[in-house]
Amino acid sequence: METYEKLLTQLNAKIWDFSELKFCEYRSSGAIIDLLTKEGFSVEAGLAGMDTAFTASFGSGHPIIGILAEYDALSGLSQKANVASPSPREETPNGHGCGHSLLGSGSVGAALMVRDYLKETKKSGTVVLYGCPAEEGGSGKAYLARAGAFDRLDAAITWHPGGGNAVATGSMQANCQAYFRFKGISAHAAGAPHLGRSALDAVELMDVGANYLREHIEPTDRIHYAITNTGGISPNVIPNHAEVIYLIRSTDSEKVQKLYDRVCKIAKGAALMTETEVEIRFDKACSNVLSNSVLEEVLYQSMTSVPLPIYTEQELDFAKEIKKTVKEIDMASDLSLTASSVAEKRKMIAKCEALPMMNFVLPHKHLDINIPGSSDVGDCSHVVPTAQFIGACFVPGTPAHSWQAVAQGISGTAVKGMLYAARVLSDTAQRLIDDPTILSKAKEEFLSETDGKPYRCPIPPEIMPNSNAKK
Repeated sequence: METYEKLLTQLNAKIWDFSELKFCEYRSSGAIIDLLTKEGFSVEAGLAGMDTAFTASFGSGHPIIGILAEYDALSGLSQKANVASPSPREETPNGHGCGHSLLGSGSVGAALMVRDYLKETKKSGTVVLYGCPAEEGGSGKAYLARAGAFDRLDAAITWHPGGGNAVATGSMQANCQAYFRFKGISAHAAGAPHLGRSALDAVELMDVGANYLREHIEPTDRIHYAITNTGGISPNVIPNHAEVIYLIRSTDSEKVQKLYDRVCKIAKGAALMTETEVEIRFDKACSNVLSNSVLEEVLYQSMTSVPLPIYTEQELDFAKEIKKTVKEIDMASDLSLTASSVAEKRKMIAKCEALPMMNFVLPHKHLDINIPGSSDVGDCSHVVPTAQFIGACFVPGTPAHSWQAVAQGISGTAVKGMLYAARVLSDTAQRLIDDPTILSKAKEEFLSETDGKPYRCPIPPEIMPNSNAKK
């Protein structure tokens, strides 16, 4: 691994600096493709209608192990590196608030080490690095799954930067997202209000209807919205156009669809009340995550076998400065602190609160719980046995999608967490290559969880990646 430390540190810094948004990660994906091509991987780019999606493969025969990489940033999270206060960069309004520069770089490091292992041992096996764009609001993996990109795999593994070291367990939510575009009639708001039909009124009435719907949904359901177009800034003009985007979550895609249908009825009702027209443009969706206890156990073995990072005083000093900005409530929402009971969660929080960086691996227990939030890793997990873990790159309790996460993105602590994650993924892949019985057990559990039913993509076949942004 020492051979690749400088290479991966530089790759992470590049992707962090690029901070490219969903479906537009041209330089980020290009940097990874260039690196892996030079390292002898066979690259196939432009997958599933996405310019920035690719695979990089090495080896031959089974088992075929997929390692998932991400590299998209978030809008509105511009932040200077290694500064412990909100300080936007001048170069870009975007930032890696979810640590995907680290995620992608760590996965690349794992692929390189598995490549070396296959070369040294001459064992049968293939490692495939999946370049997955648009996890943030684009569901890139759902399009890859729909195109059959994961079908050849025996298992898929990945990780995510966070505030702790823990195997991810339980299920994240399925979701779908759609734009509701209302069209009305403009008129002078004082001189001829009776001639106008307000598209903005329709948006507001839709939002009111959705708010009333919230009383009649399951506790695990979520309805989020943002008004993306108010129709103008002149109050004396009745707006003839307005738009709102809705993101709907539930425990599985079937429940999401039912909830989405109800939201669509509310939109049509709002149009009826205001004598406007509504155009519903489905944007994207992803499936709930199917966890796999067999693969989780292997990840845990690797996490507890690979040496944890050792931090310098300077690195810990910066972590302590960031720690001062983290609120107590943020600790409770740290996804690395997944627990089966409130009491257990409190114990975890108490243990981590005083630490600038988590220096241990949390005990693992497979849990069948629903975790608020979504990930398109779910679509991969419905095709092939999949597991993931969280690696400590940030101060415990660092809020997801925050300036604090961006500020830590190329820090010494984050880079060391990324290198640890690369070693863990590589060690896990090697264990799977060495012992085919593990994959057989993982497959058996997968078939039981899916009831043997084939994957069904939650995105309609006519919807293409980023289709709403192109029109």
